[in-house]
Amino acid sequence: MVTQIRVRMNRSFFSAGAITANLTPLNADLTVDEGLLQDHCRFLLNNGSDGLALLGTTGEANSFSVAERKQIVEAMDEFDRDKLMVGTGCCAYTETIELTQHALDHGITNFLMLPPYYYKQVDDEGMLAYFDKIIGSVGAERLHIYLYHFPKLAGVSFSHDLVTELLHAFPETIVGMKDSTGDPQHMQEVREMFPGFRLYAGTEKYLLENLEGGGVGCISATANVTISLIASTLAQWHANGSKSGNDYLVKVRKSFEGLPFTGALKSYLAEKTQNEAWLNVRPPNHPITPNQLDDLIRQHEDLDYHPKLM
Repeated sequence: MVTQIRVRMNRSFFSAGAITANLTPLNADLTVDEGLLQDHCRFLLNNGSDGLALLGTTGEANSFSVAERKQIVEAMDEFDRDKLMVGTGCCAYTETIELTQHALDHGITNFLMLPPYYYKQVDDEGMLAYFDKIIGSVGAERLHIYLYHFPKLAGVSFSHDLVTELLHAFPETIVGMKDSTGDPQHMQEVREMFPGFRLYAGTEKYLLENLEGGGVGCISATANVTISLIASTLAQWHANGSKSGNDYLVKVRKSFEGLPFTGALKSYLAEKTQNEAWLNVRPPNHPITPNQLDDLIRQHEDLDYHPKLM
């Protein structure tokens, strides 16, 4: 028998549906290109993205300083606060507090938080203390925290027991999760154990499955270039329950898998928009090779996939 922890649902929350894990455009000197960032965000929202997740893995968050991450948040002041989620999780809780408080000061209340990922042998007590420091310092009544569960990259996970403890300790604040395991079984377990928990799949491959199981959507890297296709597939499902476009959507998503997402997506955008600014990527990430890009384009030709991008 599954033990359930029901999440309180008496507050307004971040958008459901298709969320883009936003890229961060850069200038030639690798500083943030605010103008291209804003243009790209407008394009995404105008073409079906229900929200934007800034400063996650795809957005190269951990390649930026605290000051630079604040700058990116400030560049988004024109956008609807309810459509923005910001990644603020750092190894040092003091930096997480500083970034979270700064975003709150700019009206953003939705946060995607990695666990403190450098030390690998931490226990639940240490993780609880980390979140207690953040929530106690910033103020629980103002926060919506989404746990960023990406053990393959972070090396640290949010176990079911830990999520249970977090929900007991902070029932008004810990409201959801982005599950980037790529494991449908894990997502099903989370949905069953925590009814009302706002679960986002980390890929559009599981978008409809997650929604049908009680989740709220997906937060996808490839949505930077596939958002119109995701939105049309989602609209069809909402209209009549049809999943007829899902197989095609999954094929397009799979064409990017096996490549480093940030480098692949920026290289693809540079090619499709004829804007070389997209090729600027902070080390250690880098654009994909010409051969890799050619192979990706060929796959899309075979699929007859020709997106209009910006």
